[in-house]
Amino acid sequence: MKQVAKVVVDVPVMQTNKPFDYQIPPELVNQLEKGMRVEVPFGPRHIQGFIVDIVDHSSFDGDLKEIIRPLDLEPVLNEELLALGEDMADSVYAFRIHCYQTMLPPVMKAKYEKEFYLTDEFDEKSLEELFEGAESLSWDRAVERNAIPQLLKWRKEGLVDIRYIVKNQAKVKKVKGYRASLDWEQLEEELAGLSKNAKKQKKLLQAIAEREGEVLTAKEFKEQYDLSTQTLQVGVEKKWLQEVEREVYRDPMSSYTFEKTEAKVLNDGQAQAFEQMKAAIDENRHEVFLLKGITGSGKTEVYMQLIGEVLGKGKTALMLVPEIALTPQMVHQFKGRFGENVAVMHSGLSAGEKYDEWRKIKRGEANVVVGARSSIFSPVGNLGIVIIDEEHETTYKQEENPKYHARNVAIHRGTYHQCPVVLGSATPSLESRSRAKKNVYTLLELTERANQLDLPEVQVIDMRDEFQDNNRGNFSRILQDKINDRIAKKEQTVLLLNRRGYSSFIMCRDCGFVLECPNCDISLTFHMDNKEMKCHYCGHQEAVPHHCPKCRSHQFRYYGTGTQKIEKELNQLFPTARIIRMDVDTTRKKGAHEKLLSAFGKGEADILLGTQMIAKGLDFPNVTLVGVINADTSLSLPDFRSSEKTFQLLTQVSGRAGRSTLKGEVVVQTFNPDHYAIRYAQRHNYDGFFLQEMALRHQGGYPPYYFTTQVTVSDLDEKKAQAKIYEINALIRKSMGEQTIVLGPSKSSIAKMNNRYYFQILIKYKKEPHLHAVLKKILDDSQQENAKGLYISIDTEPINFF
Repeated sequence: MKQVAKVVVDVPVMQTNKPFDYQIPPELVNQLEKGMRVEVPFGPRHIQGFIVDIVDHSSFDGDLKEIIRPLDLEPVLNEELLALGEDMADSVYAFRIHCYQTMLPPVMKAKYEKEFYLTDEFDEKSLEELFEGAESLSWDRAVERNAIPQLLKWRKEGLVDIRYIVKNQAKVKKVKGYRASLDWEQLEEELAGLSKNAKKQKKLLQAIAEREGEVLTAKEFKEQYDLSTQTLQVGVEKKWLQEVEREVYRDPMSSYTFEKTEAKVLNDGQAQAFEQMKAAIDENRHEVFLLKGITGSGKTEVYMQLIGEVLGKGKTALMLVPEIALTPQMVHQFKGRFGENVAVMHSGLSAGEKYDEWRKIKRGEANVVVGARSSIFSPVGNLGIVIIDEEHETTYKQEENPKYHARNVAIHRGTYHQCPVVLGSATPSLESRSRAKKNVYTLLELTERANQLDLPEVQVIDMRDEFQDNNRGNFSRILQDKINDRIAKKEQTVLLLNRRGYSSFIMCRDCGFVLECPNCDISLTFHMDNKEMKCHYCGHQEAVPHHCPKCRSHQFRYYGTGTQKIEKELNQLFPTARIIRMDVDTTRKKGAHEKLLSAFGKGEADILLGTQMIAKGLDFPNVTLVGVINADTSLSLPDFRSSEKTFQLLTQVSGRAGRSTLKGEVVVQTFNPDHYAIRYAQRHNYDGFFLQEMALRHQGGYPPYYFTTQVTVSDLDEKKAQAKIYEINALIRKSMGEQTIVLGPSKSSIAKMNNRYYFQILIKYKKEPHLHAVLKKILDDSQQENAKGLYISIDTEPINFF
């Protein structure tokens, strides 16, 4: 019986969404399945591919090449994820292979290695010596021996050739264990023959009898039976035990203990929302719910009780959180409620930990997944609910290819499994809220805090007045007094600054020169800890200059405010205060987020100073004051969503205050106190903000009234990138209807990054039947140019316009 596999292949410079046909070798017939990764020949190379279908004949006229070998013993992608990858590739203008690779842990992305192999009879003694009697020689080994030139010469003579080998990087962690080698009769015999003094050996034999057939590690023998490694070695020598390898999971939460929690009694608002969503679970009905609940309204408890319902029906649950900073607290809550059923998936895990959590989920050993954006692709079966917390967060949109939005993937999976999708937020995105207004989503509202306390009072401070009063610092006098008051009362303060580093840029006072990144069209940021200038886009670093490169002056002025600078100012203003700074620089190391938040939660600091990562989801009962150093940072961005982002950030960070029995206060410092985003945030008035912002969006022709797609071209050669964007612009404009608006071509907001020049076009449309075909053509035609270094990116509903 012949079988043909349709394989989506990974060919870097000529990707395609069309599968290729390969013959399944006779020994693998009925062994391979859809969703398995395989190694296949493609030209001179061996590459990885995914089997997307198996048929009994091919429409290809020529001789089919055979699959070389499977890379998996079982499918790594199920039917649902294979279909999702195909739909995703079509909707976000990506290649199927990239979509499938995105769904897997990083270690399962194949690594390609080159090797030389002998092709013919040869009598070259030097060739035999180089290959050391083997039939092949790795490229790295050939480099070590300076043999590449000679090998390439032999290749021209037909004596050797090069092949590409697919290396599977996924490694299972194994530890040494011990298994009994004795049956019952032998055990009895050995016990009878022991001397009275051999107490440890007797204990070992009794343990073997108790755990017949099991493999235990030395650690388990020690913890459970108080038996040392020395005693185990005696058992091995006497052939009572045999040493074997046992597969173990890397557990990212192994060093933590979780306090068991029970479901709380829901208040009226929570109960009503819960019952509506529970009805969809009971009826196996797909419905998208927008759960709009003010900060502190107990959305998490509702989520957990819904998951409890799903687990009771033998189904699984996906729970997404927006940032790694949220994950530790959320995981503690979920592990406390659901125990070992919970798997964790986020970027803070090592590659091995991610692989093990993924395997636990795939094997059905964990039926609740808590994680960040990419965990939406977890290989759960029989899905009962998908929850996206803080659904408005921009981190749910992937910035690299494939540029998917986790919310759209969640709805796709909810439709497939006929289960509800819950989008939760105190400040829903305008897109989600307007969909609820049109009854595309079902709106549910929680209008009171779970602890029955009022929302914190928000005071807006006009920093222009402080400046007039000769206060040149970053802290208004009112905020200083309130921080001092909290320190005296042994209460805690959270301070938000929406940037990192020490100062935004340095400028020469004499000539106005600003030190910029040599690779990007952006100024370098000063970092105090290592006295260096850094680019936050390409990573370039250099020492702080001693004099101006332009006029040789030594008169530098530091402009802007970063977290390090604020920390230094805090230490001067409040010398007795204990401060924890939390930004990208202090949380680089694995586990740093959790360590810092845990220390603050234990009361080891009076002030938590941080960037956006501290604004959302954190729940500390002793925090009674929240200060926003400068609310204007995100207002000045060249982005039509800047007001929305500012309103959301201020509302979210305000919600960190007064979450327990103590009353909370918020101080917002700004140079734009009358801006509507700040005023609505002060009054916790989402509905007012929504109406005003929607009116402005309608006037400007922006989402949610229009769909948007951005096409970006970049190249190391500015003229090539510019010529290409004009060519694409002409193609798009020729095909679009009159109602479609095309903005550009123009330079991107940051026109040069990492030595590449960026140009863009923005397309705004309500209904454009020809757009999809034009964009697909642009994507398909881009492959040859990509190989030469000119990149074309298509982003549907872009979040950032930088």
